Amino acid sequence: MTALSTRARVAIAAAVTVLLAAVAVGYIQLARGEAATADTAPAAEITLDPGPRLLVVADRRAATVSLADPSGPRLVSGLECVRVYAAAGTGVCIHPDTAWSYQLTVLDRQLRATRTFAVPGLPNRARVSASGRMVAWTTFVGGDSYSTGGFSTRTGILDTRTGTMASTLEDFAVTREGRTYRNVDMNFWGVTFTADDNAFYATMATGGKRYLVHGDFAARTLRTLTDNVECPSLSPDGTRIAFKQAIGGDPQRGWRLSVLDPSTMAVTNLAETQSVDDQAAWLDERTVAYTLRAPDGTPSIWSVPADGTGAPTKLLDGAESPAALG
Repeated sequence: MTALSTRARVAIAAAVTVLLAAVAVGYIQLARGEAATADTAPAAEITLDPGPRLLVVADRRAATVSLADPSGPRLVSGLECVRVYAAAGTGVCIHPDTAWSYQLTVLDRQLRATRTFAVPGLPNRARVSASGRMVAWTTFVGGDSYSTGGFSTRTGILDTRTGTMASTLEDFAVTREGRTYRNVDMNFWGVTFTADDNAFYATMATGGKRYLVHGDFAARTLRTLTDNVECPSLSPDGTRIAFKQAIGGDPQRGWRLSVLDPSTMAVTNLAETQSVDDQAAWLDERTVAYTLRAPDGTPSIWSVPADGTGAPTKLLDGAESPAALG
């Protein structure tokens, strides 16, 4: 997502190769009937109705758990997803289409598909606005002429009410530090929406730096606000942004989960000291959730207070892509 060193590009290429091989194996199993597609009826009758539950991906299936007891029983659907999110009864599921391609499906509250379309590359992020109207996604893609030997990103936004789609934020007009800016190396990822379903925040990488940008969907514009902010996630009340901050400004050293106050640009480092490579999700006004991975790649979902106090708490093992439905 940034200007990458040769070593980092090789590492990413190797990781993506392994992931693509795993996707191919998973797709073969899918074709044999060992897995469900986004069109398959759920194995468990889960819904996206608002309530004190957490939507997650568990073993490549959309599942829900109780927020009061997240380590307790899970309701696991037959819906295969590698990334999910939901709000106000609208969900998004990114899932395999073929062995080497993915689709994004917009879901209603009963997990029925309302729209499905292809997305390029490997799924990385997904978001739904608080009203359920706007949907965003980010994927890793290869083949951009400016990123020889590496990978770039593609981020799009869909207005589910009007059907208007921006397939890539690279088409938006950018203002960087007060001046019109354009560069072929621009990458965008990690959209989070404001309450008006038009304005949003995202990350832009260019020239070796990563910026927090404020976007206007209708006007197709983006402007930078500050740097070293990745994967923003706006709090339910719209006053704070959880994000991952490259340690010492260098992503190769990992990321510190932090919270930004946009009104003052003050940053609070949270109590989680492990590197968090995820777009955090707010569980409520006081707590954020995120995914950590074990050395073998096994995911687990954790939470931590959003004010810098307390300590991280593991919510559940073998799950990722959390979204509070409450």
